[in-house]
Amino acid sequence: MPLAFAPDDQGILPDRMIADLVQANAIAMARPLAPDQIQPASLDLRLGTVAYRVRASFLPGPRTLVADRVAELTLHEVPLTAGAVLETGCVYIVPLIESLALPGDIAAAANPKSSTGRLDIFTRVIADRTRGFDQIEPGYHGPLYAEISPRTFPVLVREGARLSQIRFRRGQAVLDSAALGRLHAEVRLVDSAEADVRDGIAVSVDLSGFPLPNPPPQAGEGREGARAGDGRRGGIVGYRAKRHTGVIDVERRDGYDVAEFWEPMAVRADKSLILDPNEFYILASKEAVQVPPAYAAEMVPFDPLVGEFRVHYAGFFDPGFGYSGAGGRGARAVLEVRSREVPFILEHGQIVGRLVYEKMLAQPQTLYGSGIGSNYQAQSLKLSKHFRV
Repeated sequence: MPLAFAPDDQGILPDRMIADLVQANAIAMARPLAPDQIQPASLDLRLGTVAYRVRASFLPGPRTLVADRVAELTLHEVPLTAGAVLETGCVYIVPLIESLALPGDIAAAANPKSSTGRLDIFTRVIADRTRGFDQIEPGYHGPLYAEISPRTFPVLVREGARLSQIRFRRGQAVLDSAALGRLHAEVRLVDSAEADVRDGIAVSVDLSGFPLPNPPPQAGEGREGARAGDGRRGGIVGYRAKRHTGVIDVERRDGYDVAEFWEPMAVRADKSLILDPNEFYILASKEAVQVPPAYAAEMVPFDPLVGEFRVHYAGFFDPGFGYSGAGGRGARAVLEVRSREVPFILEHGQIVGRLVYEKMLAQPQTLYGSGIGSNYQAQSLKLSKHFRV
């Protein structure tokens, strides 16, 4: 039975309404729904049985099916049933297990899952006859595909692996500046005393330093000890990905040593960081963020003209992220950063994005972090779940 809404009901659909869409076959699945597939305000999308390596990324346009373009561009097929390695620098198209038959008043938007972004896997969702990635028009009926291009690490994926998530929206849900200001005054969305609340809350980068999970010994104890200018022993500002590493199994949790894949970066006395071209970095926001139960949030670029770097946002923050009532105490936003063609200096406190808040159609039955195995509740600087701390 289709969902029933009042004419003025607008917002992001919560978990129980997503379950209703599944029940009504508005979300169809070639395999049964996994028990933890529905999140507080989103649905995990699963890879199908085969990946097509294609010559280049593409958009189908308003008159073309994705399958037709794949047939024209495929170099070879990669079966995923038993698992396969997707190589860096290659582009793959994978039909997803989920397809859609949306009502005329429901649209959808997709983005990489948090762990996907932290592995620098460039992932977007494509639908038939569309002009843009990750955006699904109201009333769409048809299949969904994932475009996948590992940028730093080769990755092992299987049928059923979850690299992307999708959320569903009815009408206009984004809070304007006035509404956002009122919400911040009520619940303190970020811990900054001077929060920049305009078209979203400004998020800046923290280069003052975080403690290493396993700090090195003092000088004279057999290792280099404290790095010059770090301000505290073993302090780091983030991680830079290593090149020519081993393969990462995207479904293997706590399976890899950090040192095999990442280089920690020491704090500098001037609290700056020089981004090298085409290198991948994991940094963290200066602000601790929280998302109240009746809202969701999304990170959007601050301004493409502020610097020669790109922040690859996984982007979507479920209701309850960092929220004290769901086991959080505020959580940093992890930033996946890549410089462009030239070196670029980031400064401590430099704004790199904005958090846009959207209202939910109803509060979810389960919040992020409330006993559902959420990996990044109350996080600080944190790599993906695949690495052992």
